[in-house]
Amino acid sequence: MSAKDLPTMYGLAESDPGQKLIKRAGVVDADLEQIDRIMAEMGRMRQIERKIMSSSQQYMKLNETDMRAIRKMISAKHAGQSVTPGALSQYLGISSASVTKMIDRLEAHGHVRRTKHPTDRRSLCVEVTDQTHLAAREQVGRHHAKRFEVAKSLSPEEREVVIRFLASTSDAMESSLGEPGTGETE
Repeated sequence: MSAKDLPTMYGLAESDPGQKLIKRAGVVDADLEQIDRIMAEMGRMRQIERKIMSSSQQYMKLNETDMRAIRKMISAKHAGQSVTPGALSQYLGISSASVTKMIDRLEAHGHVRRTKHPTDRRSLCVEVTDQTHLAAREQVGRHHAKRFEVAKSLSPEEREVVIRFLASTSDAMESSLGEPGTGETE
């Protein structure tokens, strides 16, 4: 995709024409154009990720919270860990009652099953069914594999630049949480 085909809504001129948030004095045009391309590609990637997630949710008949819970259970299964309803409640940031309703619904649709906790007889665990695990791998995993292939194609030095950029961007965005206008509070 050429620069002219990228979404312009992420460009500096379109998103902050008055330079109220992003001061551009002293930044040469070539640098501004390159930064605009980075922002546009990040925006395009977010749009594609939303399409992938929406498609997966529709295919599997799940909502976003359900999908997050399924991903958590799959990751835990791969790591040889058990997932309790309490752990899901904490991970998802929802109440125990909401987790119970979610698990009931997911179990009724054949996505998860309750099992005995391996070390605590008083506790139950929740695990994803093989059928749902396979569906998730087909729907989401294949897209993850594409990202892996792109990362693998980079040199170690290029990967370090990408890692530094993504980590610094995440850190900067996270540090702005709780600031006025972000919808988040501390």
